[in-house]
Amino acid sequence: MDTSAPVRILTVCTGNICRSPVAERLLQAGLNQVVPGGFQVTSAGTRAMVGDPMQPISADIVRTFGGDPENFVARQLSPKILRGVDLVLTMTSGHRGEVLQLDASLLKRTFTIREFARMLDVLDTRAEAAAGPPVAEEYDDGDWLGANAAFWRGLPARAAGVRHLALPADAIDNDIVDPYRRAPEVYRQMEDEMAPAIVSILRHARLNAPVRGNASTTL
Repeated sequence: MDTSAPVRILTVCTGNICRSPVAERLLQAGLNQVVPGGFQVTSAGTRAMVGDPMQPISADIVRTFGGDPENFVARQLSPKILRGVDLVLTMTSGHRGEVLQLDASLLKRTFTIREFARMLDVLDTRAEAAAGPPVAEEYDDGDWLGANAAFWRGLPARAAGVRHLALPADAIDNDIVDPYRRAPEVYRQMEDEMAPAIVSILRHARLNAPVRGNASTTL
């Protein structure tokens, strides 16, 4: 595997028009700011409305948080789409099960987005308690993306190691509500459930991002 290749993250819901597109576009926008060119975030649906655009209210949510909802087209989840993915973030535990039915090798790289975010919060809290925020090592341009890729490809195992410390009070707290064909208030509930998870993931990315050395800033 090319260590400088972008980290591939896949978000998954049912129709791929409401929840996973929001997660895709907001994660991509945030991660682009942390490590430009370091991530490729896409999405798919277990029963996708293939070819459909993102739902209008979902698109509005993406815009509100600084993402770009344009040119989105729903895709059906398939073994081909899963091939080579570094991290799968699903909207519910049921979606996680459907991913693993297609590719059991992804067992240790597939989480619901809310549980993954809680695990990262635990890792961040532990790091800060032990020695304060991590001190980022400097890399030249040739190694910068590779360092980021290596960190993220090892992250699922580190996250899973603290799963027992990140269990929800209720299993339903692992899931994000499906707002499809429901009132705008349900979209707001989706937003309220998803936004903290995305914030946690982006915070972890910022805290652990490799730093480009001086060579990358000289003209």
